[in-house]
Amino acid sequence: MSENNISKIIREEYIKCATDPIHFLKKYCYIQHPDRGRILFHLYPFQEKVLNLLINNDYSLINKSRQLGISTLVAGLALHMMIFQKDKNILCIATKQDTAKNLITKVKFMYSNLPTWLKLKSTEENNKLTLRLSNGSQIKATSAASDAGRSEAVSLLIIDEAAFISNIEEIWGSAQQTLATGGNAIVLSTPFGTGNWFHKNWVLAEQADVTKSKFIPIRLPWYVHPERDQKWRDDQDTILGDPRTAAQECDCDFATSGDTVFYGEIIEWYQQTYQKDPIEKRGLEKNLWIWENVDYSRAYMVIVDVARGDGKDYSTFHVMDIDSNTQVAEYKGQIGTRELAYLAIGIATEYNEALLIIENTGIGWDVVQTCIERGYVNLYYSPKSDKTTAEDYFDKYEDISKMVPGFSMNLKTRPMIINKFREYFNEKSVVIQSKRTYEEMKVFVWKNGRAEAQSGYNDDLIMPMGIGLYIRDTAYKFKQQGLDLTREALKNFQTVRPTLPGAYNVNQVQNPYKRTINGYEEDFSWVL
Repeated sequence: MSENNISKIIREEYIKCATDPIHFLKKYCYIQHPDRGRILFHLYPFQEKVLNLLINNDYSLINKSRQLGISTLVAGLALHMMIFQKDKNILCIATKQDTAKNLITKVKFMYSNLPTWLKLKSTEENNKLTLRLSNGSQIKATSAASDAGRSEAVSLLIIDEAAFISNIEEIWGSAQQTLATGGNAIVLSTPFGTGNWFHKNWVLAEQADVTKSKFIPIRLPWYVHPERDQKWRDDQDTILGDPRTAAQECDCDFATSGDTVFYGEIIEWYQQTYQKDPIEKRGLEKNLWIWENVDYSRAYMVIVDVARGDGKDYSTFHVMDIDSNTQVAEYKGQIGTRELAYLAIGIATEYNEALLIIENTGIGWDVVQTCIERGYVNLYYSPKSDKTTAEDYFDKYEDISKMVPGFSMNLKTRPMIINKFREYFNEKSVVIQSKRTYEEMKVFVWKNGRAEAQSGYNDDLIMPMGIGLYIRDTAYKFKQQGLDLTREALKNFQTVRPTLPGAYNVNQVQNPYKRTINGYEEDFSWVL
C-alpha cells in the first residue's frame, strides 16, 4: 500500500472519528476494566443511546445505578471534544478532589493509548488534575468549593456524584454564569435521599416543562446492563448490607435512600396500581383535577387546606368518596381565601352536598367565615374537647359554644392525622389517584422527630388527605359506634330553612337530618 493511500485512509478515518464519537470510542479508545484489564471501549447499546442523548442535549441529568461505566462514557465524550474542537474548557467537579481526579485519569488513559495520528503534536500541561492540549482545549478537576467554575467560561461542566455535594446549590449558581455563553452540563449521580438539589431538579426535569428545567432526565437502573441478571441484583443486598442502600445504588430509588415518612416501595405500588391521569382539568390554570364525576347515591367529603399567604405554599383540597375511601378530585393552586371558599362550596355542592372540612388555623378562618356567610348546609364543626363518642359529639351540637367551625390543627392533632394517613397508606386502604400527591409524599420526611416536607418542597396535599382520613375514623365513624343513638337524636331535630340569599340548599324535601345552628342550617346525614 502506497504512502498516499495510507494518508488518504487516515484522513478519512480521522474525519469519521471527528463526526462520529461512538466510532471513535469503540475503535480507538482503551479503558481499564476492573476484571479484564486494558480493553477497547466496546460500548453497550444502552451506552450508545446515552451518548447520543448527551450529544444532542445541552443539559443532561443522569440518575444512575452503580458500575454502569457512565463516568467512563462521559470521560470519552470529553476527550472527543478536546481533540476535535479547539479552545474547549471542560471542568469536572465532585465531592472530593480524588473523585474528580478519577475522571481526568480516565481521559488521560484513553488519550495515551490513541494511535499517533489521533493525538495532537504536544500537550501543554499534563498533571494529576489537568490535561491541556496544544489546540487550547483542556480538562480540569476540582473539589466542590462554592466558587468552583466561577472565574472562567466553561464549555462543558461535569458534576459527578451531585446528590452527595452539600453546597451544590452555590456551585450551580456560580456555574450558571460561566455556562451562559453556550456551555453544556452533564450532572450524574446515584440518588441520596429526597429534597436535595439533585432530587429536586430530577423531579422538575421529569415534568418535561422547559420553563422549569433545562435538563433532560436519563434514568439508568441496574437492569439496563446486558450482563446483569436478577441474581446479580439479589447479591447486591448482601454485598451492600442493606436493602435500602441497594435500592439507592442499583434501582435509582430516591425514596428508599432517605428518611421518608412513607415507604418508597409502597408509594411505587400505589402509583402502579392507582395513579392515572384525570378525566378532566378545570380552571384557567387547569389545577382542579377530576377523576370521577359525582354519583348521587354516594357520600363525599371535601377537605380544604389554606395556604399561609406568603406565595410559597398552595391552597389545596381533596374530594373523597367516603365509603370507598377514594380520591375523586383534587385542587392545588394559589388564589385568595374568598375565591377558595367559593370554589370549595361549588365543588362540595356538586358532589352531593359533601361534608366540607376546612382547616381553620390562621387565614383558614377567612375561608370558614365565607362558607358560613354563604350558608353552606354541610360544614364540619370540631368539638373543642378531645371526646369523640357519638353521644358527646351531638351533645356539643346542642350547645354551639362547645363547637368550632372547621378542623383545628394543633400540636396534638397534627401527629394524629399523620399517623392516621400512614396507617391507611401502609394497609393500602385508601385510593389515591394523583401524581401531585405522590410527589409530595416522596419528599415528606422526618426532621428531628417531626414529619414535614423537605426544604424547598411543601406538604399542601398531604395534610388535607390526613385530615380527611382522621375525620373518617373519628367523627364519621360514629356511623359504626353509635348508629342507633345517632338516629334517635336526629329524629328530634327541627328543620328551619336558611334565609340568607344564595345559600347552597338544593334539597327542597324536608330532611329529618338537618337542624339549625346559630341561624344556619346544618346537615347531619353524613353521620349515617
